[in-house]
Amino acid sequence: MIDRKRLSGIWLMAMALLSLGAFTAFFVAQMWLNILFAVYFSLALLQFITLNIYLWGPEKLPGRPLKILYRLCYASSFLVIPTFIFIFMGLISQYHVKIPDSIDATAMRSEEIVPGDGTVIYNTGTLYVIFPEYTSVDLVCEDRPSKSDKTITWCSGAAFQHAVSLGFSHENIEGDHASVGEFFESPYEKDAYVAFVSAGKDFSFEFEDRSQAIKSAADKGGSGFMQFGLMRDGESVMNFDRPRARCYRTLAELNGSLCIIDSVNMLHFTEFMDELKKLGVTNAIYMDMGAGWNYSWFRNAKGKVVTLFGLPVPWSHNWVVFRK
Repeated sequence: MIDRKRLSGIWLMAMALLSLGAFTAFFVAQMWLNILFAVYFSLALLQFITLNIYLWGPEKLPGRPLKILYRLCYASSFLVIPTFIFIFMGLISQYHVKIPDSIDATAMRSEEIVPGDGTVIYNTGTLYVIFPEYTSVDLVCEDRPSKSDKTITWCSGAAFQHAVSLGFSHENIEGDHASVGEFFESPYEKDAYVAFVSAGKDFSFEFEDRSQAIKSAADKGGSGFMQFGLMRDGESVMNFDRPRARCYRTLAELNGSLCIIDSVNMLHFTEFMDELKKLGVTNAIYMDMGAGWNYSWFRNAKGKVVTLFGLPVPWSHNWVVFRK
């Protein structure tokens, strides 16, 4: 009996420490969903309450209801390990994989960083500049694009979603948007949003009449969506900052061509913006890179899929894809 009590004590202490570590990682990495924040905090709090009751002596609890409540709190400790694994996977997903086939651009002039015949990737030392091979850029909604679709050369998250939901609705996508010729109006829009629109190989970043630009793209059979604006005509238009370092991404125009730009490693947002300006980016919009939302992959020049961030979440419902 004594050995069983000691094992229970060791288990409760281990789960209390593990739950605290998991919650700290969740908080520091800004894997920020309000519901999960409350769940993880409550789980950690429960472990410390249970541990303190154990140290005090659960046999001293007055009444059967309190003893049953203690057992329920004890049972919650078995949720700590799967929670830690989920948070750990989310944390790992925020680190960008290396792209060994990228072109070393550390000594190249900005004007030399241009598209090639197929998908081309440059590494400036701080940024990956990705020029996917494409003949159209589409917004895909509801069903996540398949890696087996060989026409897709790039896939990543696009517009923000207003609420975390397993079910899909176009109204939940923030900002008016169009998907392959079909226009959808959204009740959620912010003044800082900029419209990206495309029809075939033609594209533009619209800072003024955003909804009309998306409607026009839809009329041409194209796509469009809204996101926070980062750069306009070479100057920063972003009016907020992110306090913590992480990998960042933008859909951008560089030397007159459309590209995706990712930070090679985790940066502070101000550093990322400085690097975009130094590179000579003309126009750019923000691409969400929270844990799970940063799911992305591309098809290299040899036709092989390279996964950059491989942890999708079931409540992510819209993506921007480049098709050849």
